[in-house]
Amino acid sequence: MSLYTPNISPSQSGRSTPLGHFRDTVHDAFRGFRTENDSEAHQIFREAAGHKPKAGILPQTINPEEETVPGIEHPGSTGVIYCSDRAMANGFSYAASHEWANLGQGAPEVGDIPDAPPRVQSITVPLDALEYAPTTGVKDLREAVANLYNHTYRQGKLSQYTYENVCIVPGGRAGLSRVAAVIGDVYCSYQIPDYTAYDQMLGAFKRLVPVPTALEPENKYRMDLDQLRKDIRTQGIEVVLASNPRNPTGQVVQRDELKELVRLSRESSTTLILDEFYSWYIYPENEAEFGRSVSSAEYVDDVNEDAIIIVDGLTKNWRLPGWRVCWVVGPKNVITALSQSGSFLDGGANHPLQLAAIPLLDPVYAHNEKVALQRHFKHKRDHVLKRLERLGLKVAVPPQSTFYIWLNLEHLPAPLNNGLTFFEELLKEKCIVIPGIFFDINPAHRRNLFSSPCHHFVRLSFGPPLESLDMGIDAIARVLKRAKKEGLHALGHSYKKSLDGASALHHHV
Repeated sequence: MSLYTPNISPSQSGRSTPLGHFRDTVHDAFRGFRTENDSEAHQIFREAAGHKPKAGILPQTINPEEETVPGIEHPGSTGVIYCSDRAMANGFSYAASHEWANLGQGAPEVGDIPDAPPRVQSITVPLDALEYAPTTGVKDLREAVANLYNHTYRQGKLSQYTYENVCIVPGGRAGLSRVAAVIGDVYCSYQIPDYTAYDQMLGAFKRLVPVPTALEPENKYRMDLDQLRKDIRTQGIEVVLASNPRNPTGQVVQRDELKELVRLSRESSTTLILDEFYSWYIYPENEAEFGRSVSSAEYVDDVNEDAIIIVDGLTKNWRLPGWRVCWVVGPKNVITALSQSGSFLDGGANHPLQLAAIPLLDPVYAHNEKVALQRHFKHKRDHVLKRLERLGLKVAVPPQSTFYIWLNLEHLPAPLNNGLTFFEELLKEKCIVIPGIFFDINPAHRRNLFSSPCHHFVRLSFGPPLESLDMGIDAIARVLKRAKKEGLHALGHSYKKSLDGASALHHHV
């Protein structure tokens, strides 16, 4: 058995101590880890509602083993929800969340950061804001979004966005769901790995036919435009869905490559839906580049003719995930369709917070927040990458954007070399990460998890404050140290399936 030789960095010392060769103490059972049936972590995952593989070739209306109400099919949980549930089974509670390192957190820290504008902590609510807002959103906010896009990406261009090109939505998932609800019976291309919620969305809107393309590490997990062009031509792709910058790999399509992607959409009459929630999280090496962000809006020719649909919002870039104020930008006829789908899907975004968001989209305010964000998060990224490298966990493709690290565990000895087991072992150390399999967008869930291209990965977030990040890296160091001290036979089993008793569950929710 080939064993790995990292360096362990003690909790606070900053010094490196050789871990040396792991002793080959693996029990025979662990030598047999070949499929998910051999792994306790994977069996716990499959036992969760909605995670059983679908039987047969044709899709089923329901899974009989999970049916509790006739005709109801459990959609399964997103990665963050599943991991939170598993953390609660191991004693996590939101009341005592400071005792845990949540590196699974899909949100940025929300407090003050150096040189950023002050945080909004109170708002004035006018009486008419107690009424429902229009399902397309407050007009003044729609105008503010359009003006910010024009100022940032479309200066000097003849075609400009107006409020009619903007729909305000109650969160990114709501925006994506509105868009999916108005797409017809078409082939929809997406890439693996990508944002976990795409799995549930593509599974829920049955008229869409998902067509996956695996992204290769050799291409730095970026979209292969030649392959996409071929898929459009040979498979009849009509819609392309992708996050850019990409969650979870931290890579980004930008400049000429992004311009070519927009041109491909235009010339092939293919609709491009881009989730641009991390468009500010760009980490330049050149000082003059701070404050630059990335959006396909820069390369659109005609805002009402080019089939480019952008989803973004306050959640990530403005570090206001709790506000649930986001938007969809696209051609006018798309926005009118989204107003209709919103009327039966979600009813619209929070009215008072829409009004409070308007001054935050002032170009000067947005620029100052953007520069502060980029400097602060670049510092956190570099800090985490250095600490991981001292543990022998060098990241092959470091993130150029987002606040995620796509960590390959393949060189670790079994069973630590798969994301789900690595995640379960970290729960014992009060640390949360997200196993890579959740980013393997696979609506039918038929694939054996050991065959997933994302099986050997975990996603680490450097969204939390620096203190939490250090707690998380310390927890990873303890897992590796425990593997050295106790041997690999001590890993991969004895996982808690649930909290002890229903009362405990209520206590932790």
